[in-house]
Amino acid sequence: MVSPIPPSRVVVAMSGGVDSSVTAALLRERGHDVVGLFMRNGVEHATRSSRQGCCSAADAQDARRVADRLGIPFYALDFSAEFRTVVDRFVAEYARGRTPNPCIECNQALKFGRLLDYADAVGATHVATGHYARLENGVLRRGHDRAKDQSYVLFALSPAQIARTLLPIGALSKDEVRAEARRFDLPVSAKPESMEICFVPDNDYRRLIRERAAPRPGPMVDMERRLLAEHPGIENFTVGQREGLGIALGRPAYVVALEPETNTVVVGFADDLLSRGLVARRVNWLGGAPAGTLDADVQIRAHHRPAAATLTLDGDAVHVAFREPVRAVTPGQAAVFYRGDDVLGGGWIERGIPA
Repeated sequence: MVSPIPPSRVVVAMSGGVDSSVTAALLRERGHDVVGLFMRNGVEHATRSSRQGCCSAADAQDARRVADRLGIPFYALDFSAEFRTVVDRFVAEYARGRTPNPCIECNQALKFGRLLDYADAVGATHVATGHYARLENGVLRRGHDRAKDQSYVLFALSPAQIARTLLPIGALSKDEVRAEARRFDLPVSAKPESMEICFVPDNDYRRLIRERAAPRPGPMVDMERRLLAEHPGIENFTVGQREGLGIALGRPAYVVALEPETNTVVVGFADDLLSRGLVARRVNWLGGAPAGTLDADVQIRAHHRPAAATLTLDGDAVHVAFREPVRAVTPGQAAVFYRGDDVLGGGWIERGIPA
């Protein structure tokens, strides 16, 4: 893969995992003046883990070991104040009956926001990360490895951020990345992945919410508004959830809706989860807003199979009409619009439109 820019100074967001480590190694090999940067979030793991992490002290040690192996300068910066804002919004969204995706906000504000500020301070032209996505002629595209594709979490980047971003592993598969890590003899080549949220190291986000919010019990009702039980707080639930409802209805039941205005959890069955469309707001278009309607594939979760739809712009909102009903449209998640592998833009789901 040929570097898209002449050799220059590049700041690499190094998390201590294999993906960002290979990113730094590849750029160094291509002649770039690489500066490794680790973002401390102020949240520490209780014990050291061999899993691929993101922002713990142990991960910082791994990132520093990789930088030493590559012979590049390395700095760990305290971003704990910025992360507190991300955490506060995460908790507030759950308390509002929404299901947030903090990685998208972190990418926009920190990895491609504050890091670009740092790049300016050290005379770097670009920022690079280990995301599985591609940038070709200024267009954000899916990663070659569809099972690892992370273009979904990058939809909120601005054109200015994209113009100064490098994604060196986007054309590689995970196996190829690990092979590159072995070729460079990186100490994290066999480090397993972690799927947890970086500021929830025990993966128990409900504990975090209980510690930071005051849960309010309320009614759990069925689709006919009949009372089924009392729930411990809507922040404990998300649309599509099946486990942990504490009720038995004779067949699988799911959370269909959360109503923060009345503090109500609505429960139904599989067919009740289907939506014929959705409304998204705070839309970011990567190539400019289209005129009129637009046919696109729409992805409503990080690992959702995109669904064909027609998009209609209505002021600051986009109305999405699916060609076939889609399951578990979840307020607070992102709806990202694709044409083939190209990311057209995306927005935040305000509500689904029942089928």
